Amino acid sequence: MGEGAYTPAFLFVFGLEVIMTKKLTKTKLKEFEKELIDWKESLLSEAQSSIEDLAQTQENHADISDQASAETDRNFSLRIRDRERKLIVKINEALERIKDASFGVCELCGELIGEKRLKARPVTTQCIECKTEMEEQERREAI
Repeated sequence: MGEGAYTPAFLFVFGLEVIMTKKLTKTKLKEFEKELIDWKESLLSEAQSSIEDLAQTQENHADISDQASAETDRNFSLRIRDRERKLIVKINEALERIKDASFGVCELCGELIGEKRLKARPVTTQCIECKTEMEEQERREAI
């Protein structure tokens, strides 16, 4: 199929069936690729700044509460960096999906993921229906 070829995909939004008929065009895929690369570069830049800041802030605090506060801030910063590291892995996986033409296809049901969902969360691997179902199942299991 060529660029913009029609393939049926169904989305169920608030109980209404909506048909998404087009795969992402090459132009759209390039836009997503650029957005993902820019996002990754921004995260890597922030991570480098954090590493430099952490290396420079080896402070000795006379007051134990100041030391505890500084340690809490440091741990918070490290948790954020760890989450960003995991996000970079997801970004790399999304870039690979663009290369192998599986970007925008739900890994669970095989249907197309809506463009609005991809714009909101370009690293997603599931359509809104499958993600909603998974979250509902997790809630039921938690009860």
